[in-house]
Amino acid sequence: MRDLRLQRPHHLIHHPSFLSSSLLHVPGILRYRGYPIERLAEAATFPEVAHLVIYGRLPTGGELTAWEDALSRHSALPAPVLAAVDALPHDAHPMGTVLTALCALSTCHPEQNPALAGEGVYADTAVQDKQIARLVGKMPAIAALAYHRASGRRAAPPNQRLGYAENFLYMLDSGPGANPAYRPHPALARALDIMFTLHAEHEMNCSTAAARHLASSGVDVYTAVAGAVGALYGPLHGGANEAVLRMLARIGSVQAIPAFLAGVKAKKEKLFGFGHRVYKNFDPRAAIIRKVAEEVFAIQGSDPLIAVAVALADAAREDAYFKDRSLYPNVDFYSGLVYRSLGFPPAFFTVLFAVPRVVGYLAHWREQLVDPDTRIVRPQQVYEGDWLRPEVEALGERAPPPALPAAASKKPALAPVFGEVPPSNAYRRRVAGTNWA
Repeated sequence: MRDLRLQRPHHLIHHPSFLSSSLLHVPGILRYRGYPIERLAEAATFPEVAHLVIYGRLPTGGELTAWEDALSRHSALPAPVLAAVDALPHDAHPMGTVLTALCALSTCHPEQNPALAGEGVYADTAVQDKQIARLVGKMPAIAALAYHRASGRRAAPPNQRLGYAENFLYMLDSGPGANPAYRPHPALARALDIMFTLHAEHEMNCSTAAARHLASSGVDVYTAVAGAVGALYGPLHGGANEAVLRMLARIGSVQAIPAFLAGVKAKKEKLFGFGHRVYKNFDPRAAIIRKVAEEVFAIQGSDPLIAVAVALADAAREDAYFKDRSLYPNVDFYSGLVYRSLGFPPAFFTVLFAVPRVVGYLAHWREQLVDPDTRIVRPQQVYEGDWLRPEVEALGERAPPPALPAAASKKPALAPVFGEVPPSNAYRRRVAGTNWA
């Protein structure tokens, strides 16, 4: 952790979250610990990549066996977690279900909680490793629980004989009786495994920064990860692939693409799934996902929107307007199509993002534990309010709020009054009766 101060006229910006990391390198390319993402997606499984991201190197044969065994042994969910999720509304958003499960999981392991076991509990690497195995191992079960909370069915218990992505599909699809002989299609399991690899880590983004921010307070790792997943829940972070699907559906046909792109140039339409804050050229993950999409469509049947997606990508690549602005398809452009073809509803897409990204959160958490410069993150604010109000006016002498000024800038004004919150019709019905208080 580094302390960076930037001086500007009348401003002091304090960034204690400016840091160095050995996890990821993205100078227009993507490498996990030095390995190009293309090679990892082709030659490694997600558990191997998870070990690499968290522990800094690809495991040996014996280490991989021990790692996968630990993930399998810690894949089942405690009864209190199931009970907490059962208490949620039947139509709870899947990400809300995941957050509930993670927070409940935190309470199931008090022996690792610094608030209960002492601030130095994570100095023991065995304690670190056990929480890592629990979180990485349980995320597929939590995701399956969230999926079937919406479907009205029960997720099957984890099958410890199956691989990571394969076991996730097993928990979704083995049926109400949890048929132990059921096996997902190996090509679909491998496709999901690659998708997990592509989303395992991606530098200091919003949710990863949230994980490190929370962890800097010394909070337990489950709460830090839950906070990060909460940040991922936001549509500006984890929901971009769902926006791509809505955009493609709105375009509707290849013939409508020229008019749509003209609308984008005229600022009348928004183009989702193109460009990236990090990549100024093509997102390397997009090419990999496009290949995965073709393999999934060969089994599941072609998605009618894929022709629109391919034609849109090709048209944008050939258009000087988009090339000059470095707007190329990114990872979100094709991933939503893959997930939809695999049968996942759009509301579940961010869960599929969260499952592998927990690996990145844990790698940053572990790295931060041994950083000698780590201290609690506390950005310094710039105060812009009233300097002094010396008297507290009597209740009857307080003036009503002034009218909001006309918008002189892009910064919206905050209304200095509590707005009206009308009662619901259910409340009106209740108070229309007698003796309701």
